[in-house]
Amino acid sequence: MFTGIIEEVGRIARIERGAAGARLWVTAHTVLDGTKIGDSIATNGVCLTVTDMEKQAFAADVMAETLRRSALGQLKPGSGVNLERAMPADGRFGGHIVSGHIDGTGTVAGLRREDNAVWVTVQAAPALLRYIVEKGSVAIDGISLTVAAVDGQGFQVSVIPHTGAETTLLGKRPGDPVNLECDVIGKYVQKLLQPSEPLQKAGLTMDFLAEHGF
Repeated sequence: MFTGIIEEVGRIARIERGAAGARLWVTAHTVLDGTKIGDSIATNGVCLTVTDMEKQAFAADVMAETLRRSALGQLKPGSGVNLERAMPADGRFGGHIVSGHIDGTGTVAGLRREDNAVWVTVQAAPALLRYIVEKGSVAIDGISLTVAAVDGQGFQVSVIPHTGAETTLLGKRPGDPVNLECDVIGKYVQKLLQPSEPLQKAGLTMDFLAEHGF
């Protein structure tokens, strides 16, 4: 479990590609403090397991499914990545509930400065946008952000100077992909509102309940 509060920006040191998966080596400092093999580190929002460590770097294996569902496969040696260790049980929840399980990717459509903030517009598929609500939470490359506006093509967030300085987000350019994790509460609500298969077979549907006053 993570909070979306980035601890540091690391760098991809090298990528060892396999037949379908890959192994990433990431240089870091802060997140290595107290970290041991088997611990979790969110890397651009993706929960990865530390499988090896060097003095100033850690390695993590990335399966093919993760590469398909995230933008990790487009990283190159030297790419900056947002890093966060798993939240300790006695830690402070400064952001929101972030699982590190990416729902999909979006595309940076534009950046616009407004006084001390920068508006970032992200385009995303309707399947993701259904879970993104105005003033709700979204994790972009692992960064906990508040949705300022949303429409049928994408959404916007307003980034304060501290967040811009401590993450990779404002270094993005239009067309760059970003990892998106929607608010987990919305996904569970949708699942629970769907009638189970036995009820569907019995003819119990949302339309039936509405027709009978439920």
